[in-house]
Amino acid sequence: MKTIVDDTRPNILKEQFVPDHVFIYLAGGAIRVFDGNKTYTFKAGNACIARKNTLAKYELLDSKNAFEPILFCFDEPFLQYFQKKNNLEQVDGILKESFIRVKQSEWIVSFIQSIKPYYKGVMQLEDAFEDVKYEELLLILLKNQPELAAVLFEYRKPGKIDLEEFMNRNYKFNVSIERFAFLTGRSVSAFKRDFKQQFNDTPNRWLVKRRLREAYFLLKKNNKKPSEVYLDLGFETLSHFSYAFKRQFGLTPTALTSREAEAPLTPSSPNKLLKKLP
Repeated sequence: MKTIVDDTRPNILKEQFVPDHVFIYLAGGAIRVFDGNKTYTFKAGNACIARKNTLAKYELLDSKNAFEPILFCFDEPFLQYFQKKNNLEQVDGILKESFIRVKQSEWIVSFIQSIKPYYKGVMQLEDAFEDVKYEELLLILLKNQPELAAVLFEYRKPGKIDLEEFMNRNYKFNVSIERFAFLTGRSVSAFKRDFKQQFNDTPNRWLVKRRLREAYFLLKKNNKKPSEVYLDLGFETLSHFSYAFKRQFGLTPTALTSREAEAPLTPSSPNKLLKKLP
């Protein structure tokens, strides 16, 4: 099964694709999560299941305590083994959320306390106890919320979905073309072909232009700073964002915000800058 190494605390905030079901318990701090449709907020003492094949953006919230997540990742081979071992049938479910809240229970609290002697990091256990504790947690979750079986033991891959709707909703997520293709139920080649037919552009070029268009309006109309928007829009570094912005619009993001502060653009100016965009 999959464990998380002890440097996950910073990394969890960068990862935007959830490949396996993940049990998350917040021992400290607070976090806000956005999945492209809905925002979820979790604080110390809360637990949830992050559904596999989910896109997610994470934001740390102000808290008196440091952010301390405890994570258990359930990969498909382990879940199939557990299901077979316990003779659990496949069931249909009604849970649709990307982040499913786990009901508060003394079982969960006792389990978290029980792992402390074997705890090595954000979620890395002593090897001798790892399998036992993973199985124990699954038994507790299913006893506490039987409806979770429909989520945990669902092994189907994402089906083919509407490409335009999905991309316009999720273009801000910084994931690979391979991930986008998988989540829309396509091979990479089929994804690129369908994308060209739908948007008359390549995925990479469209994503950059779409993100830059959103950045322009955030800087211009919402008075945002470049440092406040580049990560949210899928750019990895501020320097790359500034370079792409200048190449598209002819001025840097900082120059745009400075000009706005000194002398607002005329109504026709945004149209001139944006005429290059689709």
